[in-house]
Formats: sequence, C-alpha cells, structure tokens
Amino acid sequence: MSAFSSDLGLSVQDTGNGTELDVATNLLNGDIRLSILWTQEILLSPDDADQVAQSLQRAAEQGRRIAADPGVASRRAPLRPN
Repeated sequence: MSAFSSDLGLSVQDTGNGTELDVATNLLNGDIRLSILWTQEILLSPDDADQVAQSLQRAAEQGRRIAADPGVASRRAPLRPN
C-alpha cells in the first residue's frame, strides 16, 4: 500500500497527447507529490490549470493537518491506490 493519497477530484489531461497529472499527499509526513504521468511536459487549458491549482491547495491543507496531527491519516476516507 502506498503512503500517498491522490486527489480524487482532479481529472486533468494534456491538451495535446492525453498526459495526466496526479496530486497526492503523503499520509505519513504531509508532503505533497505532483506527478506528470507519461511525459516530462504537459500543456493545460486555463480551466485545467485552475483545477490543478485548486488540487494543490487541497493537498497543502491536508498536508498541514497531517504534519500537525499524524493520526489524522487514520481517520481519512479510504485511499485510491497509487
């Protein structure tokens, strides 16, 4: 099982080749992982870029809670496997 919990509300793909983004929070220490899957570059529409920014803000909020109280991860909803 991964220590990372992905943001299930993020559904963004590259406007050119379908590359995907993933924003996940490490449930052990609160670190945030931004993954660009399948490539090293991604082109986003303005709406998708806004979704990514909102996802990162949600992850940062969750990371702060985990860093302040590591037990919060055990009280979370079930994780999406990574």
